[in-house]
Amino acid sequence: MAGFRSLAYQVRDARNDRALRRHSLRRCLERFAPYGHRATWWHLCDRHGIAPEDRGADPLRLVAALEELEEARAVWLEYERQFAARRRREKHDGVRRPEWAWGGSGDAVVRCADPGVRPEGTLGEVLRRLITALESEPGTACPVCGEEELRWPAALPGPSAWAGAWSWDGPVCGGCGIVVPRPALAEAAVGHQAAGAA
Repeated sequence: MAGFRSLAYQVRDARNDRALRRHSLRRCLERFAPYGHRATWWHLCDRHGIAPEDRGADPLRLVAALEELEEARAVWLEYERQFAARRRREKHDGVRRPEWAWGGSGDAVVRCADPGVRPEGTLGEVLRRLITALESEPGTACPVCGEEELRWPAALPGPSAWAGAWSWDGPVCGGCGIVVPRPALAEAAVGHQAAGAA
């Protein structure tokens, strides 16, 4: 199975036909798609003037989209490296359970509830905003766009409405459409908003 860098090489390789280069870019999203696969693809298509179904897309546009994806991936990999180093230090100091931990593999880091509604800016800019929020004190607004309108999904039936929810799940931002990770929200905001959704 080809890795991200191998697929990126195929996107850049001028000897490959346009369809293969486009296909290789789509396969890069199997390795890293910060908004989720479809939302990330639509984002790259919108920003770089690629028709989502165009199998013969302009190679220069494909490479520009790849470069944006690579830059975002580098931002996230650096964050993961720093996080791992911090956890090693914390474990050495006896802190066995972090306050929160991101447990994904690069897929849907900033998940979009609706692929057609995405944050403004490049993928790298959005990830930097999210990382800044996760490394700061939790707040009450969206860490990506600052919107305070956060819509919680309908509560699950039963007495423990949020039991089993992933720590990365949270409300949908009314501004940019991301699912705001719970670690970025103050406890009061989580309790108030979740109670309002019930």
